[in-house]
Amino acid sequence: MIYTVTFNPSLDYIVSVNDFKLGLTNRTSSEHLLPGGKGINVSTVLMNLGIESTALGFIAGFTGAEIVRRLEDMGVKNGFIPIEDGFSRINLKLKSIDGTEINGQGPKISDEEIKMLMDQLNKLDKGDVLFLSGSIPASMPDDAYQKIMEMLDGRGVQIAVDATKDLLMNVLPYHPFLIKPNNHELGEIFGVKLETREEVVPYGKKLQEMGAQNVLVSMAGEGAVLIASDGQVISTPAPKGTLVNGVGAGDSMVAGFMAGWMEKQDYEYAFYMGVSAGSASAFSENLATKEEIKAVYAQVTAVTE
Repeated sequence: MIYTVTFNPSLDYIVSVNDFKLGLTNRTSSEHLLPGGKGINVSTVLMNLGIESTALGFIAGFTGAEIVRRLEDMGVKNGFIPIEDGFSRINLKLKSIDGTEINGQGPKISDEEIKMLMDQLNKLDKGDVLFLSGSIPASMPDDAYQKIMEMLDGRGVQIAVDATKDLLMNVLPYHPFLIKPNNHELGEIFGVKLETREEVVPYGKKLQEMGAQNVLVSMAGEGAVLIASDGQVISTPAPKGTLVNGVGAGDSMVAGFMAGWMEKQDYEYAFYMGVSAGSASAFSENLATKEEIKAVYAQVTAVTE
């Protein structure tokens, strides 16, 4: 089975406002309401590729119920733990002003509820795939990822981790199958500035030496690099297309890579599937469909042949 974890899911209210004016009443010119959160994004892209997954995490209140309803309508299985108090957050994303967002806090998660999630994850075994994505809510201990990986260590569960700084570094001793820093996050870890695909390779290899099996580095318009566990280093420039929405592109890349790996156990194919899924989402209003991913894949592989 395939599982994704979203500790703090959201309803994303995505709006456009023509000629936004601060301090005045503004009216939307377009609006969308979608279930959000990095793990949920991964589950959505997997579902678009025809791969079933179960979304885990915590939901609360009327917003939590709506998140679950929308996911189930999309075909994503629900494993969320309901929290009695509070409500799942609403994130406002204002498309007309690039990068402008107001994100909610989400409910407080108790020790008992954390234990319920750990009990769910403790059932995973050889052949299962787990995605750990995003930040840890303030009400949870900041070693949550580390505790999960420590519990599953040695069981043969393939774990993909998309996190930053200490969250990422603390899981490396447990040999995650895949990690996906971007070039800025990778540079921040080592105190350097990384701008070209060639520059990221030695630092990706350092993360391998620290325990990661495969290091996938996303670089936005510069492309991407994979430092694979079998010694391959695979690189590609960014596919050509118009950036429409960067939200979820990194999550799509992780989903695409793991989908490709599960299909063929071939790193080159998995890498190009990851790049194609990430780029296709960036070129789309919503997360990429299978057809959009296939179209970008044809472009990417045509360049490399």
